[in-house]
Amino acid sequence: MVIKIESHTDSRGTKAYNRNLSDNRAKSTRDYIISRGIAANRIQSAIGYGEDRLLNHCDDANQSKCSKEEHQKNRRSYFYIVKGGKNVSTSNQ
Repeated sequence: MVIKIESHTDSRGTKAYNRNLSDNRAKSTRDYIISRGIAANRIQSAIGYGEDRLLNHCDDANQSKCSKEEHQKNRRSYFYIVKGGKNVSTSNQ
């Protein structure tokens, strides 16, 4: 199986800071997985998108109107299976 890793932040902080933070988070995740014995060639990419792909209305214009929980929804990482994994199933919980 080959995966790609994407990390995201909330909108608090500058766009440049958030892009760097999420990119570091994605690369740290990749490095951790490799340190646990997964071959590096099984990770296609590790990219941070900062605040570019928010899940809700908590952008720069609305960030003061959002609760901590709403901001938390935007701080996340995704793992996508891009090759292999034929016997893997997922569910949304």
